Amino acid sequence: MPSPLRPLARLFAPTPRTLERETLDIELSDGRTVPLQRVRDPRARRMKLSVDERGARLTVPVRASLASADRFVTQHRDWLAAQLERFAVDGMPTLEPGVPIQLPLRGALHDVRWEAGRFTRLDHAGDGSGDLVFTHPARAGDTAVRRAVRDFLEAQGRADIGRWMPRYLPALPRAPRRVTFKVMSSQWGSLAPDGSMALDLSLVLARPSAFEYVLVHELCHLIHADHSRSFWREVEARCPRWREERDYFHAEGRRLKATLRALCAKA
Repeated sequence: MPSPLRPLARLFAPTPRTLERETLDIELSDGRTVPLQRVRDPRARRMKLSVDERGARLTVPVRASLASADRFVTQHRDWLAAQLERFAVDGMPTLEPGVPIQLPLRGALHDVRWEAGRFTRLDHAGDGSGDLVFTHPARAGDTAVRRAVRDFLEAQGRADIGRWMPRYLPALPRAPRRVTFKVMSSQWGSLAPDGSMALDLSLVLARPSAFEYVLVHELCHLIHADHSRSFWREVEARCPRWREERDYFHAEGRRLKATLRALCAKA
């Protein structure tokens, strides 16, 4: 039987607090100083230290003191250093107008030509050289340059999907409701219950066969929402070499995601 006091408890319950974020520098055991994002999360039950391609993050429950949070980080400095080393990726591209650079696209590197222009825009050179042309005004800011890269990659991704999708639609129960590109932390794609598909934008940097495999994977979820044997049979019927593409992501996935963030994470 429900308690008669429950409605009153809900009435006087404190309003849930939102996430509080701050970035601070911490010193590791080897003397390096690295940024750490500290997040106070009202849903957190315990402290949690995590590292991914975006960097280090400490999740702190609302009731925990900052002193206890500092002690927690100090106790795990060696682990943190090892994880940051694991996620470190060398040779990330730097976007600076006029500075020679190569940008990855569909598994290959392309030279970029910087040219003066009225608008900030990235596109293929029209001379068949395979180069890319970055047009920009004299005072193009970092945000505009990154936005241009992101727009270009999204356009290339949609062009690839436009070529591949018609091949698979006739054997599917329905078409995806829509397809969007996102910067994903760990996933390569997802399919919502309403049929909306999201794909990681870094797939456009990968070799085309790997990108197409992820598309096939998500399309097959329109047939089977789980990862059952029946689902994998559908994937294999459309992409017999899917295991090779999965191995490719195991080997190159971290670099692909880190490269995308270096190019347009702030856009």
